[in-house]
Parts: sequence; C-alpha cells; structure tokens
Amino acid sequence: MGRVHSSTILAETVSWYCSLVLALMLILSCCDSIATEDEQTAVIVRVKDSIYKPCDEIYVVREGETLHSISEKCGDPYIVEENPHIHDPDDVFPGLVIKITPLKKR
Repeated sequence: MGRVHSSTILAETVSWYCSLVLALMLILSCCDSIATEDEQTAVIVRVKDSIYKPCDEIYVVREGETLHSISEKCGDPYIVEENPHIHDPDDVFPGLVIKITPLKKR
C-alpha cells in the first residue's frame, strides 16, 4: 500500500469545503429569488390598488401626468368637458387643479 502525500489530503479537503460552500450558495440563491418574487408580487398589488383607488373630487396634477393618465387613473373620461379653464388638453402642468367626476361602476 502506498503512502498518501499530505498535500493530496489538503487538496481533497479544500475541494470538499469549496464544494460545500458552492452548494450552500446555490441553495441560498434559490431562497433569495423566492423572496424577491414575493416582494415583486407585493409591489404589483400595491400599484394595482393605487391605480384603482378613486380620486378626490379636486385633483392636483403631479409631475409627469397627462390628462389621459389622470383620466385612466381616476376613471373620468370627461375631464376636459368638466374643466372649462383647460383650453388646451396638451397644456397640463404640475399644480394645475382640476375637477374629477368618476363614472360609477356598473
């Protein structure tokens, strides 16, 4: 029977620990992606709730909003007709106050 060199034993031990660490990292990365999917679902639910949340009767336009996006968000397709102070639907700016009258759900 031949004698096993100490450097061979050391190399086998190091490769065993590297394999163990790699397996542990793979398991943890799977768990992390599951948590990420749960977080993404929670964000989608929050966004969905905020989209369908009824708007107040008096609405202040925010940065980046258009009459179209406000109409979809608040459920009021007749914003221009109900707000005679809006002369140009493309001239909407942050801070503009508009009246919202959402359609009733049928």
